[in-house]
Amino acid sequence: MDSAGQDINLNSPNKGLLSDSMTDVPVDTAVAAQAPAVEGLTDAEAEELRAELAKVEEEVVTLRQVLAAKERHCGELKRRLGLSTLEGLKQNLSRGWHDVQVSNAYKKTQETLSQAGQKTSAALSTMGSAISRKLGDMR
Repeated sequence: MDSAGQDINLNSPNKGLLSDSMTDVPVDTAVAAQAPAVEGLTDAEAEELRAELAKVEEEVVTLRQVLAAKERHCGELKRRLGLSTLEGLKQNLSRGWHDVQVSNAYKKTQETLSQAGQKTSAALSTMGSAISRKLGDMR
């Protein structure tokens, strides 16, 4: 994967799969020096901004390398602890289901459905008794 096509979205499923040779698009200082300065900037100010830009780009490259190293280390720690992506998903689902079960909406819905079930059961029982009685009368 070339650096121009890399996915730097931290929520991406491809995170941690970045190559060690991550680099930004380099600024060709010869071309940058030939580019006309923005109006209102002196040559000295433009040169200072180019130097700051180069420094910031270098910091970005360093930070990407550090992030990639930390993601590899994190993956190694998870592997050594026996935590897999599937295990993490199961834990998230369990935690989510628990949160749903303790929510007020879930408790109210469960109570309402329980009462409806009890009333339905009683109605069906009464109806079954009535049908049995009618069949008994018919004999």
